[in-house]
This record gives sequence, C-alpha cells and structure tokens, in this order.
Amino acid sequence: MADKDFRTNEAITAREVRLIDENGEQLGVVPTQEALRRAREKGLDLVEVAPQAKPPVCKILDYGKYKFEQEKKLKETKKKQKQNKLKEVRMQPKIDSHDLEFKTRHIREFLEEGNKVKVTIRFRGRELAHTEIGRGVLEKILELLEDGYTVEKTPSMEGRFMSMVLAPKSKK
Repeated sequence: MADKDFRTNEAITAREVRLIDENGEQLGVVPTQEALRRAREKGLDLVEVAPQAKPPVCKILDYGKYKFEQEKKLKETKKKQKQNKLKEVRMQPKIDSHDLEFKTRHIREFLEEGNKVKVTIRFRGRELAHTEIGRGVLEKILELLEDGYTVEKTPSMEGRFMSMVLAPKSKK
C-alpha cells in the first residue's frame, strides 16, 4: 500500500477504532482519543491499517520503522522479478547459410539468457514480391534452433518486414 493510504494519529477521523497494540494483541473497540493517548504513552504512532472496516482497525506502532520495512519488502520483491527483454535480430531474405547459422547462434544465446527474440527479415525493392523466400528463412531458423523455444508470434508481414517472436521455453 502507498503511504497516502494510511492515516496516522490526529488524521484518523473515526470516533471509535478497533485497537491492536504493538505486540499484535487486540484491545477491542475504544474511542479514538483513548487509542491516541495509549499510543502517545508508549511513544509510538496510531496507524489506521484497515480504514474500510467497521469500526476502522488501528495499530499502535512506530510508523517510520513500519514504512521502512514496507519499502524494504517492496525492493525485495522487485529484485526477485526477472526483467524479460525483447532482443531483435534482423536479416535479409538473401542471407548466406554461414551468416544464418551465426545469427541463429545469437538467437539461441538470447533465448538461453531468458530473453524473447524478435526475428525480422527486411525486404527491399523487388524482394517484396517474393515473401515466401523470407518465410523459408524463418522456418530454416526454427529448424536450426531445434527445441528450447516457443513461437509466441508466428511469421507475419508488417509493411516491408516479416517477423516472428520467439520466447524461451518455461523451465518447470
């Protein structure tokens, strides 16, 4: 939750709140002023953690420390997420077999790293009349790759380009 979702101390507008102390024990429904007094005695803050409840649930805790812990948890979850990148490999329909193998090796490396790969073939001039050659090149790439990928987007024309998107096979 964002900071603005939590009301603290005097910002709590409800007359009565369900109070939870710093140890997590429920103290029942008490007037807001009483809850605020108890928090002040302990040198802590009164934080509204569930404003939608009837009556709202408030906790006695150190708000600065609580916010710090929340940010720390958020950073940890972001760190564990893997950022998938979309790499692009471009070529022309009249590509030599060695060049094709070289590009395929790069595609395989990208897939092993966990990235998606967009394979694009650019048609120039009269090549546009023979798009089946480009489709053949893309099929040859799929043959050279063997397994370890899933075709996320089948070969299709987009203006002067024919492209397909490959994703790494999910490891279970």
